[in-house]
Amino acid sequence: MTAMRIVTYNINGIGARLPNLLRWLAECSPEIVCLQELKAPQDKFPEEAIRNAGYGVIWHGQKSWNGVAILAKGSEPKEIRRVLPGDPDDIHSRYIEAHVNGLGHSGLVVGCIYLPNGNPYPGAKFDYKLRWLDRLITHAAALAASNEPVVLAGDYNVIPTERDVYKPERWVNDALFRVEVREAFTRLTQQGWTDAIRVRHPDEIIYTFWDFFRDAYARNAGLRIDHLLLNAAVAGRLVDAGVYRDVRGWEKPSDHAPTWVDLR
Repeated sequence: MTAMRIVTYNINGIGARLPNLLRWLAECSPEIVCLQELKAPQDKFPEEAIRNAGYGVIWHGQKSWNGVAILAKGSEPKEIRRVLPGDPDDIHSRYIEAHVNGLGHSGLVVGCIYLPNGNPYPGAKFDYKLRWLDRLITHAAALAASNEPVVLAGDYNVIPTERDVYKPERWVNDALFRVEVREAFTRLTQQGWTDAIRVRHPDEIIYTFWDFFRDAYARNAGLRIDHLLLNAAVAGRLVDAGVYRDVRGWEKPSDHAPTWVDLR
């Protein structure tokens, strides 16, 4: 059976990065792509260009900030929800979930996540991040236990362990690495989620994000904050996982690199 490649990619502004996105889709041709940080209102999403590249798409835009999308090669994602349950007053476009058909698969559920950054710590933004994580954990419990394959992919803005950050001592009081955040991520994974990158590469230094400042990419001074979590129903289909690191080195890149998992 041909492997299905699912990718999470924080595009950091789809307007500015559209040429890179279309080039990458043409070169790599993944089956499913979860995009975050579109930074575009609903009516400004480049739907025609994405469809011309061979992908069905659903998206939840927001002016200037946030924004998430799910792309499926040659098929239409069937939207399940575009809001993370638990707070009717939260209007930020940070979650979208769909049923997606796949090559050789009966289909799977894909949740695309753009978790709040949470900085500065302490403060209201950090408190919002912890509440959002609690809501995600509550919602993910049923997905973890589902008999249907589920992948939760996205920019979690969580550095899980010291291995996942360059010079961890500098990040102790950053909202991406605060102990409360890492403990919440652990509670999430303990529901039965498999961290695909870490399972395939248990001892390697792997990053998915490099800041634009201080030549971070060239120095490999990065973070691993983009994750693909698999529920038990699909974890046994894991073939491989990795990062398109070279894409971060393209002209006018996002500060994230596409991060992928192959399922059979």
